[in-house]
Amino acid sequence: MTRAPARAVIDLDVTGPTISRHLYGHFAEHLGRCIYGGFWVGEDSGLPNEGGIRLDVVEALRALRIPNLRWPGGCFADEYHWRDGIGPREQRPQMVNTHWGDVVENNHFGTHEFMALCELLGADPYVSGNVGSGTVREMSEWVEYLTRDGESPMANLRRAHGRDEPWRVPFWGLGNEPWGCGGNLRAEAYADLARQYATYCRDQSGNTLYRIAAGASDDDYAWTEALMKTISCLSCGNEPRNYFQGVSFHYYTVTGPWQHKGSATEFDTDAYYTTMVKARKVEEIIRGHAAVMDVYDPQKTVGLVLDEWGTWWDVEPGTHPGFLYQQNTLRDALVASVHFDAFHRHADRLSMANIAQTVNVLQAMILTDPDSGALVLTPTYHVFAMNTAHHDAASLAVHLDAPDARRDVGITTLETLSVSASTKDDTALVSLTNLDADEPATVLLDLRGRTVTTHSARILTAAKLQDHNTAAAPDTVTVRDFDDVTPDDRTYGHGLLIELPAHSYATVELQLA
Repeated sequence: MTRAPARAVIDLDVTGPTISRHLYGHFAEHLGRCIYGGFWVGEDSGLPNEGGIRLDVVEALRALRIPNLRWPGGCFADEYHWRDGIGPREQRPQMVNTHWGDVVENNHFGTHEFMALCELLGADPYVSGNVGSGTVREMSEWVEYLTRDGESPMANLRRAHGRDEPWRVPFWGLGNEPWGCGGNLRAEAYADLARQYATYCRDQSGNTLYRIAAGASDDDYAWTEALMKTISCLSCGNEPRNYFQGVSFHYYTVTGPWQHKGSATEFDTDAYYTTMVKARKVEEIIRGHAAVMDVYDPQKTVGLVLDEWGTWWDVEPGTHPGFLYQQNTLRDALVASVHFDAFHRHADRLSMANIAQTVNVLQAMILTDPDSGALVLTPTYHVFAMNTAHHDAASLAVHLDAPDARRDVGITTLETLSVSASTKDDTALVSLTNLDADEPATVLLDLRGRTVTTHSARILTAAKLQDHNTAAAPDTVTVRDFDDVTPDDRTYGHGLLIELPAHSYATVELQLA
């Protein structure tokens, strides 16, 4: 039986909220080989580096137009004391990273190194402060050290360590996961701390902070409500008090029990579909947190921040269990693509997102081989690269009619086709994901409101869902030009018929008149 084409109607002249480039943010924690052996190789390394920062990693991330980088954690943030990471490296005290591998941290990568990395990347810094084991004074002084101009104790200390001018640091996290590794606090107890810490994280010398209160795990909407209650009142119509400007939550695509999450590369089709059900649930959770926030902040002045997301599998065999090193297959790439579609649809409330993590940890963009020094771009990297035109573009509503693009997965119905779109200047970008493991999908784009003069397309797919890139085979899963996009007149607007292969992600760029 031949399936009817799915129809996606897009009014190119009816724009919605702007898709912030910060929805494509990244996360680098002192965990495994993300910092040491990933970003940081040291000035004596034989690999090309600038001040110890690995330059091929920088070059690869600059191609993604990486908008922001979150650091130093994660759980590590709430045991990190920033003064240990400044001054001459050989004089910096060591510490034990109790969360991730119980290994000794030498603090060679600290505040100045992180800020140098952000400058090389062209990325905004997102600094996570220590609420769990730190003090209000410690965090306040870190803000002053980073951003204060003129005469002050912390500005002078910064100058003593070689940096005269302050940095611009827009994003500031008030701790991390306070319901767990950040202190095992109750929501109401943390909400009071968030107000207190935010009060002393002051705007300095023209640097305006976007303070982010550490929010919920998954669908803990009560945690979000506790934070919103502390800055606003129920349906009172008042603007929220300006203690913090964002509320975060974390959501990982984990399909198995915590102790046995499953292999990143060895899985069957049933496990693949279970993964996609879990990945698509992120939209329900965004919608839930946004609904709570809407009651207390109907004008949407406070941003929702998903500052940890991605797949989480068992570590690769033979690697340190505390370093969270996993491979990255086409399955991971498709998890990313459907997340981005959800982000685009909720750009009115979702202000930032940070994939976990950028290098060598969890759903990484880049894997580096510790023996050969080779750098590998993962399938997930390519999804980010294909989506750069969505950065700061106006979202476009997609009216999708795809009754045949469904599959029963247990008691859940999985929609196997996902589409989102945006426009900027005289271009538009349409993203399409076919999650069906075996069947192609035919999609008819019905493009209305503006004239489409030309189009071009790219695709990311592979022979198998389990395919991934290695140092020996770095291009097994890579982006290619896509020709199965043809004009079609069965539309009210400009029609394009697209034949999406099974398990694939494609983008179609439109030139508009």
